Amino acid sequence: MRTAKRGSQIYSLLVKYSTQNTSWVAERLKGMPSKIHQQLSSGDKELEECSKYLFDGRGKAIRPTITLLMAGACSYHCAGSCKISPAQETLAMVTEMIHTASMAHDDVIDQASIRRGKPAMSEIWDRKKTILAGDFILSRGSMALAQIRNTRVVELLSTVIDNLVHGELMQLESCRDEQGRFNHYLQKTFMKTASLMAYSCQAAATLASEDDDDLHQIAYHYGENVGMAFQLIDDLLDFKSTSKDTGKPTAVDLRLGLATAPVLFAAKQYPELNELIDRHFTRTGDVEMAQDIVHRSDGLTLTHQLADEHCSKAVDYIQKITTSPEQLELIKITQDILHRNK
Repeated sequence: MRTAKRGSQIYSLLVKYSTQNTSWVAERLKGMPSKIHQQLSSGDKELEECSKYLFDGRGKAIRPTITLLMAGACSYHCAGSCKISPAQETLAMVTEMIHTASMAHDDVIDQASIRRGKPAMSEIWDRKKTILAGDFILSRGSMALAQIRNTRVVELLSTVIDNLVHGELMQLESCRDEQGRFNHYLQKTFMKTASLMAYSCQAAATLASEDDDDLHQIAYHYGENVGMAFQLIDDLLDFKSTSKDTGKPTAVDLRLGLATAPVLFAAKQYPELNELIDRHFTRTGDVEMAQDIVHRSDGLTLTHQLADEHCSKAVDYIQKITTSPEQLELIKITQDILHRNK
């Protein structure tokens, strides 16, 4: 299989070239929560406490990690050295703020009780305050973004916020057409997850070189494919992992009436699943029946294969730029995503 061979090639490459020079990323990430806390200073103590709650350094920080690595890889490609500008570091911080604000809103909409292994914000503060805190994080992130003073970068990240809203609306609006369901799911997945990775990578490349359109597209498509793979694995883990593994409830999508990739693939093999999808798994026993069918089907395997295909595409794009420790770490991340268990 092409993707299996690609995985072997990736690790051979990573053995040949050390990635220890990317330790600077971990150092930048370590200081990020305190910088975000500074951005969230407010005269309202409760709003400030609520807004800072999830910025405790316990998250995966995959989005700022990828943004910083892309910034370093593009800088090396353009100038022959990894030099991260203050604007690129601010961009990485803003990506985490946008993501966390969207999580706060999602947890209210989904009535989630756990996030990152601890009570969701809405379990400690009421729903209204949680929504306002999410808005506040987003507004302060936008202010930090404006300070970069690059209109193209502002435009790219504004597109992300627009996509997040439309993605949430797509999730609320189910597609009753069996043939169109998978395309609807993929579009929603891009809007809600992959858009932030795609546009933040493109923004990092833009800050490295304003006029290199080819580089911008490489960065965009790397982020796009990594983002799609990340969400596909997330949807797979909802069936395979426990709450202890993921730090959030499992089978949550089914309980919300949502059909993700494992379910949609399974429905092609077991058409009786379509009836459950149509009624959003609302009858007693529907969730359990859907779980059983998914585990009996090839749904999980096919979901993993699709994620693998997206990872291969991401590698194809990022290999077009100059080899550097940061570029190789971006390659390695595709495999980390593919084999993660939380």
